Amino acid sequence: MINLIGGVAAFFLAASPLHAGELSAMAGESIDLGGFRGVVHYTDENDGYRVIATIAEGETGIPLRFSATLAEGQSATISVPRKLGEPEQNLEISRSGDKLTVTEVGPVSNQQTGAIAE
Repeated sequence: MINLIGGVAAFFLAASPLHAGELSAMAGESIDLGGFRGVVHYTDENDGYRVIATIAEGETGIPLRFSATLAEGQSATISVPRKLGEPEQNLEISRSGDKLTVTEVGPVSNQQTGAIAE
């Protein structure tokens, strides 16, 4: 477990900071969602871009991994809750053509969420 946390921490330090913009394949970019920090990167797979984000709360939090495969025109949102009464922080990862962009977005309301169709 200590080796896993150490490896994730080293990857966090090696990644460059992300300021809402395009990602390059296999280039880790730092993300910051309030008290949660981590990295996001993607690989170009046969069925789409496989996006992987690893985040942890603070320096001692247990790392969590988020993974999604995005086809043309698709997006995924990572949402981090905050204290009662404060809006959550959201990071949207979207694919348009051969570009993958990461953008910090406002809170997601119940009206904006829906069922996922397969």
